[in-house]
Amino acid sequence: DEKMPLFSKSHRNPAEIVKNLKDNMVILEKQDKKTDKASEEVSKSLQAMKEILCGTNDKEPPTEVVAQLAQELYNSGLLVTLIADLQLIDFEGKKDVTQIFNNILRRQIGTRSPTVEYISAHPHILFMLLKGYEAPQIALRCGIMLRECIRHEPLAKIVLFSDQFRDFFKYVELSTFDIASDAFATFKDLLTRHKVLVADFLEQNYDTIFEDYEKLLLSENYVTKRQSLKLLGELILDRHNFAIMTKYISRPENLKLMMNLLRDKSPNIQFEAFHVFKVFVASPHKTQPIVEILLKNQPKLIEFLSSFQKERTDDEQFTDEKNYLIKQIRDLKKTAP
Repeated sequence: DEKMPLFSKSHRNPAEIVKNLKDNMVILEKQDKKTDKASEEVSKSLQAMKEILCGTNDKEPPTEVVAQLAQELYNSGLLVTLIADLQLIDFEGKKDVTQIFNNILRRQIGTRSPTVEYISAHPHILFMLLKGYEAPQIALRCGIMLRECIRHEPLAKIVLFSDQFRDFFKYVELSTFDIASDAFATFKDLLTRHKVLVADFLEQNYDTIFEDYEKLLLSENYVTKRQSLKLLGELILDRHNFAIMTKYISRPENLKLMMNLLRDKSPNIQFEAFHVFKVFVASPHKTQPIVEILLKNQPKLIEFLSSFQKERTDDEQFTDEKNYLIKQIRDLKKTAP
């Protein structure tokens, strides 16, 4: 067979590659004296699998071979094993698993995405990836795979509406900077990618989510605090989230928090807080408690905003918004109860 000189005899077809990989993963799990040999075999099999999926050089992989490989991966449960045992696989192998996983996830037959269907039926795959944030050696790899999953709305929905979603609030506060940032990227993706789904999720879970979210806004970690504040501004200004914005800006404790953050020691935090604060002030339908707080602080707020971040002279929109808010606050009147 001249066509595929790539594979040694044992690696010729998908079924053999999958079986070889599965057998060697079992040996690898035992972590005994045979581990080294098994580890080498696992690397070779992953390499062979990656070549089938991604093709080599300029050759597109033949569709029927890819289909066979995908089917073997689902049927054998190997897709699950590779993620469950990701820590046992060497560095290059971890990269290969990520590539194989993401590649097979994008696979479509007509309008169907078989791997999305497979993961929907085995959702613990998603939760293993999420829990990967707790294991530094695999956290970033799991993040890459999880974000690829989230691109597909049915999978994003499973994660959002799960009890495990709340673990993000813990992961974005992890002390390892790159892991915390990666977790935040995934968290942000989940809350912004599928607009209608997210609005529905936030409306149904408003109280628990925003209670957790407030802790991020008070975080000791500057990066978390700034990113969370910026994301909050994005969320409440998105037209899909109108109902959530309306609820958020009706609550006096949220306004008080933003007024405190306007005076944060970091100018960047102040600036992001300003973009949330302006929504409270600009809203034509302020609730009575909001009006009362603004009135009580009326002179102080006008004075504060007049000199707020004066050095941003090149930002015309910011200056206009500031002047608009000052006018809004100045024009506030006590309404008869």
